[in-house]
Amino acid sequence: DWLFTTPLLLLDIGLLAGASQRDIGALVGLDAFMIVTGLAATLMKITVARYAFWTISTIAMVFLLYYLVAVFGEAVSDADEDTRSTFNALRNIILVTWAIYPVAWLVGTEGLALTGLYGETLLFMVLDLVAKIGFG
Repeated sequence: DWLFTTPLLLLDIGLLAGASQRDIGALVGLDAFMIVTGLAATLMKITVARYAFWTISTIAMVFLLYYLVAVFGEAVSDADEDTRSTFNALRNIILVTWAIYPVAWLVGTEGLALTGLYGETLLFMVLDLVAKIGFG
């Protein structure tokens, strides 16, 4: 579902910011790349490949979050105060919650297995609720 829901979140915040279609498309493309490489990390059987894809996905996420702050932040700078305030709140929800996802993967059963399946599932469920419903 992340390949469907997260581009919608980025589209919404991009439209709110008044970002160009090119910038929104670039961010959505980077998001899709991040999700697909994260999925590859989960599906890999070879440990080195698993962590390599996790690293690639996490680096893509860092670029995505930077792009969200820098490019969309610049686009919203000319908007009225209510729009900027709403943008900042939504951007911060994305920044905080999305930054936790790779850590959750790493401590979960697919990564270092520091938590069991139930703990991992609970963590991802709470993250999804905050990231998506909190955003909405």
